[in-house]
Amino acid sequence: MKLDSLKQLFIHELSDLQDAEEQLVKALPKMAKAASSSELQRAFEGHLSQTKEQLQRLQRVFNNLGENPKRMTCKGMKGLVEEADELIKGGGDPAVMDAGLIAAAQRVEHYEIAGYGCARTYAELLGEAESVELLQTTLSEEREADETLTELAERVINVEAAEVSTR
Repeated sequence: MKLDSLKQLFIHELSDLQDAEEQLVKALPKMAKAASSSELQRAFEGHLSQTKEQLQRLQRVFNNLGENPKRMTCKGMKGLVEEADELIKGGGDPAVMDAGLIAAAQRVEHYEIAGYGCARTYAELLGEAESVELLQTTLSEEREADETLTELAERVINVEAAEVSTR
Protein backbone atom coordinates (compact mmCIF):
# COMPACT_ATOMS: atom_id res chain seq x y z
CA MET A 1 0.00 0.00 0.00
CA LYS A 2 1.38 3.35 -1.03
CA LEU A 3 1.01 6.03 1.63
CA ASP A 4 1.36 9.63 0.44
CA SER A 5 0.06 11.55 3.46
CA LEU A 6 -0.18 11.35 7.23
CA LYS A 7 -3.97 11.22 6.85
CA GLN A 8 -3.66 8.09 4.68
CA LEU A 9 -1.37 6.54 7.27
CA PHE A 10 -3.84 7.52 10.01
CA ILE A 11 -6.73 5.83 8.19
CA HIS A 12 -4.56 2.77 7.57
CA GLU A 13 -3.65 2.58 11.27
CA LEU A 14 -7.29 3.01 12.29
CA SER A 15 -8.37 0.26 9.90
CA ASP A 16 -5.70 -2.04 11.30
CA LEU A 17 -6.87 -1.29 14.84
CA GLN A 18 -10.48 -1.95 13.88
CA ASP A 19 -9.64 -5.40 12.56
CA ALA A 20 -7.47 -6.07 15.61
CA GLU A 21 -10.37 -5.23 17.93
CA GLU A 22 -12.79 -7.35 15.88
CA GLN A 23 -10.41 -10.31 16.23
CA LEU A 24 -10.27 -9.73 19.98
CA VAL A 25 -14.05 -9.76 20.27
CA LYS A 26 -13.84 -13.36 19.03
CA ALA A 27 -10.72 -14.35 20.99
CA LEU A 28 -11.49 -12.99 24.46
CA PRO A 29 -14.43 -15.34 25.18
CA LYS A 30 -12.17 -18.31 24.33
CA MET A 31 -9.48 -16.99 26.65
CA ALA A 32 -12.02 -16.44 29.44
CA LYS A 33 -13.33 -19.98 29.01
CA ALA A 34 -9.80 -21.41 29.10
CA ALA A 35 -8.86 -19.54 32.30
CA SER A 36 -9.22 -21.47 35.56
CA SER A 37 -8.92 -18.37 37.77
CA SER A 38 -12.24 -16.63 38.27
CA GLU A 39 -10.38 -13.29 38.60
CA LEU A 40 -8.70 -13.85 35.25
CA GLN A 41 -12.01 -14.88 33.67
CA ARG A 42 -13.58 -11.64 34.93
CA ALA A 43 -10.64 -9.61 33.61
CA PHE A 44 -11.08 -11.12 30.14
CA GLU A 45 -14.86 -10.66 30.23
CA GLY A 46 -14.48 -7.05 31.36
CA HIS A 47 -12.02 -6.35 28.59
CA LEU A 48 -14.42 -7.89 26.07
CA SER A 49 -17.03 -5.32 27.06
CA GLN A 50 -14.42 -2.56 26.77
CA THR A 51 -13.29 -3.85 23.38
CA LYS A 52 -16.82 -3.52 22.04
CA GLU A 53 -16.91 0.10 23.24
CA GLN A 54 -13.51 0.69 21.66
CA LEU A 55 -14.88 -0.49 18.33
CA GLN A 56 -17.68 2.08 18.66
CA ARG A 57 -15.11 4.78 19.40
CA LEU A 58 -13.11 3.81 16.31
CA GLN A 59 -16.27 4.15 14.23
CA ARG A 60 -16.77 7.65 15.66
CA VAL A 61 -13.20 8.54 14.63
CA PHE A 62 -13.90 7.30 11.10
CA ASN A 63 -17.14 9.31 11.06
CA ASN A 64 -15.24 12.44 12.19
CA LEU A 65 -12.90 11.96 9.24
CA GLY A 66 -15.73 11.27 6.79
CA GLU A 67 -14.11 7.92 6.06
CA ASN A 68 -14.93 4.24 6.26
CA PRO A 69 -12.54 1.60 7.55
CA LYS A 70 -10.51 -0.10 4.85
CA ARG A 71 -11.08 -3.86 4.81
CA MET A 72 -7.85 -5.43 5.93
CA THR A 73 -6.51 -8.13 8.21
CA CYS A 74 -4.37 -7.04 11.13
CA LYS A 75 -1.64 -9.63 10.70
CA GLY A 76 0.03 -8.71 13.98
CA MET A 77 -3.11 -9.39 15.99
CA LYS A 78 -3.83 -12.48 13.94
CA GLY A 79 -0.46 -13.90 14.97
CA LEU A 80 -0.98 -13.00 18.62
CA VAL A 81 -4.43 -14.61 18.64
CA GLU A 82 -3.07 -17.73 16.94
CA GLU A 83 -0.38 -18.02 19.62
CA ALA A 84 -3.04 -17.78 22.34
CA ASP A 85 -5.11 -20.45 20.55
CA GLU A 86 -2.09 -22.77 20.41
CA LEU A 87 -1.54 -22.27 24.13
CA ILE A 88 -5.18 -23.10 24.87
CA LYS A 89 -5.16 -26.18 22.63
CA GLY A 90 -1.89 -27.39 24.16
CA GLY A 91 -3.44 -27.73 27.60
CA GLY A 92 -1.53 -28.31 30.82
CA ASP A 93 -1.69 -27.47 34.48
CA PRO A 94 -4.46 -24.88 35.03
CA ALA A 95 -2.24 -22.52 37.07
CA VAL A 96 0.49 -22.61 34.43
CA MET A 97 -2.09 -22.16 31.67
CA ASP A 98 -3.42 -19.05 33.43
CA ALA A 99 0.11 -17.62 33.59
CA GLY A 100 0.48 -18.31 29.85
CA LEU A 101 -2.89 -16.69 29.12
CA ILE A 102 -1.80 -13.55 30.97
CA ALA A 103 1.42 -13.46 28.94
CA ALA A 104 -0.57 -13.82 25.71
CA ALA A 105 -3.02 -11.13 26.79
CA GLN A 106 -0.24 -8.73 27.73
CA ARG A 107 1.37 -9.15 24.31
CA VAL A 108 -2.00 -8.16 22.85
CA GLU A 109 -2.26 -5.14 25.16
CA HIS A 110 1.23 -3.95 24.29
CA TYR A 111 0.45 -4.25 20.58
CA GLU A 112 -2.70 -2.19 21.06
CA ILE A 113 -0.92 0.40 23.20
CA ALA A 114 1.58 0.92 20.38
CA GLY A 115 -1.15 1.19 17.75
CA TYR A 116 -3.38 3.55 19.69
CA GLY A 117 -0.42 5.68 20.74
CA CYS A 118 0.59 6.19 17.12
CA ALA A 119 -2.99 6.84 15.99
CA ARG A 120 -3.52 9.40 18.75
CA THR A 121 -0.32 11.20 17.75
CA TYR A 122 -1.40 11.26 14.09
CA ALA A 123 -4.79 12.68 15.10
CA GLU A 124 -3.04 15.35 17.14
CA LEU A 125 -0.79 16.35 14.24
CA LEU A 126 -3.78 16.42 11.87
CA GLY A 127 -5.74 18.71 14.21
CA GLU A 128 -8.44 16.13 14.89
CA ALA A 129 -9.17 17.14 18.50
CA GLU A 130 -12.23 14.92 19.08
CA SER A 131 -10.40 11.94 17.59
CA VAL A 132 -7.44 12.63 19.89
CA GLU A 133 -9.79 12.48 22.88
CA LEU A 134 -11.48 9.27 21.70
CA LEU A 135 -8.18 7.55 20.97
CA GLN A 136 -6.67 8.71 24.27
CA THR A 137 -9.62 7.17 26.13
CA THR A 138 -8.95 3.83 24.48
CA LEU A 139 -5.20 4.13 24.99
CA SER A 140 -5.78 4.73 28.70
CA GLU A 141 -8.07 1.69 28.89
CA GLU A 142 -5.46 -0.49 27.21
CA ARG A 143 -2.82 0.66 29.68
CA GLU A 144 -5.20 -0.04 32.58
CA ALA A 145 -5.91 -3.52 31.23
CA ASP A 146 -2.19 -4.20 31.05
CA GLU A 147 -1.73 -2.95 34.62
CA THR A 148 -4.62 -5.14 35.82
CA LEU A 149 -3.03 -8.20 34.21
CA THR A 150 0.36 -7.36 35.70
CA GLU A 151 -1.12 -6.96 39.16
CA LEU A 152 -3.08 -10.20 38.87
CA ALA A 153 -0.02 -12.08 37.61
CA GLU A 154 2.27 -10.80 40.33
CA ARG A 155 -0.23 -11.17 43.16
CA VAL A 156 -1.74 -14.56 42.33
CA ILE A 157 -1.40 -16.24 38.95
CA ASN A 158 2.38 -16.44 38.52
CA VAL A 159 2.79 -17.34 42.19
CA GLU A 160 0.43 -20.29 41.74
CA ALA A 161 2.20 -21.33 38.54
CA ALA A 162 5.55 -21.29 40.36
CA GLU A 163 4.13 -23.55 43.05
CA VAL A 164 3.33 -26.19 40.41
CA SER A 165 7.06 -26.73 39.89
CA THR A 166 7.63 -27.34 43.60
CA ARG A 167 4.88 -29.93 44.08
